[in-house]
Amino acid sequence: MSNKVVIIGGGPAGISAALYTTRADMDTLILAHGESALNKAESIDNYYGFPNGISGPELYEAGIKQAKDLGAEVRYEEVVGLNYGIDKLEVKTTENLYYADVVILAMGSQRKAPKIEGIKEFEGNGVSYCAVCDGYFYRGKTVAVLGNGDYAANERAELEPLASEVIALEDIESIERFSGDIKLNKVEFKDGSTKEIDGLFVAVGTAGAGDLAKKIGVITDETNKIVVDEEMATNVPGIYAAGDCIGGFLQVAKAVSDGAIAAKSAIKYLRTK
Repeated sequence: MSNKVVIIGGGPAGISAALYTTRADMDTLILAHGESALNKAESIDNYYGFPNGISGPELYEAGIKQAKDLGAEVRYEEVVGLNYGIDKLEVKTTENLYYADVVILAMGSQRKAPKIEGIKEFEGNGVSYCAVCDGYFYRGKTVAVLGNGDYAANERAELEPLASEVIALEDIESIERFSGDIKLNKVEFKDGSTKEIDGLFVAVGTAGAGDLAKKIGVITDETNKIVVDEEMATNVPGIYAAGDCIGGFLQVAKAVSDGAIAAKSAIKYLRTK
C-alpha cells in the first residue's frame, strides 16, 4: 500500500492536518486507534462556533466525517512501528505496512509507565522505551519486555534477533519491583521469586507519539514530548508532529492550529521534494 501522507491520530490535530492535505490533492491516510481525549470530554464550550457547547464524542465524529467527505481514508489500526524504507517512510500497524513520503504524528499526550518501583529510577541505566533505539546495546544479553499488547509483542520481535533471551512480563500486577545497584539487573515478583535481567523495555498499552518518534531518530524532550520547530517539523525530514504530543497549551483550538501548520509545511515539503 502506498500513501503520500500518513497521519497517525484521528483527533483535532490529525483531522485538521488531513483537511489541508486532502484539499491539496495529497493522497491521505489517517490511522486512528483507541480513544481520543475528546471522547472523554462531556462538553466543550470554549471552542469557536459552539456557543452552547458540544460533546467531545460529537466533535470527534464530526471531524472524522468531514475528513472522509473530503476524500481522506480512515483506518482504525494500532501503529506499532515507524522506520525508514528504501525510499519511503514505513508505518507498521498490527495489520498492515504502509509507505509514505510524509508522516504527521498527532497522537495526543503520551502514555505513562506503570508505577512500579525501579522503572523511573533506572531510566537510562537498564530501562528503555525503544527496542529499535537501544536493542543493539543488549546483544547476547537477557532482556525483559513489560507489557501484554500488540505493541509489546512488536518490541519483543525487534529484540529476539539480538538478545540471548527475551522475557515477556505480561502480568504487570505480579511484579513487586525492579532492582539493581548502579544499573538495573533484577525483577522481583510479589510471590518472592526473582529473575536476573540485563535490561527492561517498557511497552505497556499502545505506542505513544514519542515512542514512535524515537524509533526513527526524532528528538524528544525530557518529558517525551516531540520537539518541533515553528513549522511543526521535527529534526527528521518528512516527519511532522502536532497537538498534545508536542506539549504546550493542551486545548482543541491549539491542536487544530498545530495540525493546519503541520499540513501546510508537509505540503510545501512534498511539492519541493
